[in-house]
Amino acid sequence: MILGLDTATEVLHLALVGEGKAWTKRVVVGVGRSHSVSLLPSLNALMEEAGATAEDLQGVCCCAGPGGFTSLRIGVATAEGLALTGLPTWGFSSFQLRAGALREAGFQGPVWVLLDGQRGEAFLQRWDGAQAMNEAHKLPFPKLAELIGTAPWWAPSSLAPKLAEHLPPSLSIEDETASTLAALAALCRELPGLEPETPIHPFYLRETDAELNFPQFSSHLGDALRKGIAR
Repeated sequence: MILGLDTATEVLHLALVGEGKAWTKRVVVGVGRSHSVSLLPSLNALMEEAGATAEDLQGVCCCAGPGGFTSLRIGVATAEGLALTGLPTWGFSSFQLRAGALREAGFQGPVWVLLDGQRGEAFLQRWDGAQAMNEAHKLPFPKLAELIGTAPWWAPSSLAPKLAEHLPPSLSIEDETASTLAALAALCRELPGLEPETPIHPFYLRETDAELNFPQFSSHLGDALRKGIAR
């Protein structure tokens, strides 16, 4: 089974993908609450639902951001900790996950995917199907129209209303949760066909976040995570 983790925002997205079947879970952690408190219990619940144990895990696909340091480091450190037990890991971007959600909802592209950069800024990248068309940009909200113009764009429901005065109407996904979880499960099927990525390099929303000492956080997790998941 392949485990999928997305902890880049205040919402956890989890997937467990086996032969021909996937189990998924969405957990709202909320601002100010610790992902470290929520992730392992949520993961244990998902594995119990699937009837799986830690020994069934064959690899981990983890979102590498962009995301906030406090939330993103928990998922990446969990993946790195499991890698210490010998599991292969693969990273994917928040854009890749959201572009996958658009495809699951029936949109192909080209379409701009926008993510909250905080402080009145947005990260954006243009996607055509499963391919990124350019490097990701970070722009203040008032500058977005200069780059996007009238081209189709989409942002998560938590961000889209903030952009309404700066851009034309966005694309809409009828069931954002279902599409995002389906996209995460799809990545768990696709990425193991590629070379593993160890370590996974997280991409934080703010440059100063990357200066924090992330490696020390992840270096002690291997056996502890195995035991925590198996409980």
